[in-house]
Amino acid sequence: MKRITSATVFSDAVGLRLSATWSEIDENTGLIVSDNRRFDRVITDEGVAEAARAVLEHAAQSLGE
Repeated sequence: MKRITSATVFSDAVGLRLSATWSEIDENTGLIVSDNRRFDRVITDEGVAEAARAVLEHAAQSLGE
């Protein structure tokens, strides 16, 4: 099974991007098959992009400025 271990959303020259790391675990033994793998994707689904922008806005507001 694959498990997301971290996810980051940020804007760059290409658009709104999702970067995530994941690990793969053997379901029968519990052993880690691969660890700390990474992928990057440009977010193209407008609903997901809207949610990502809301999280980034919340983060900015959390600065208290």
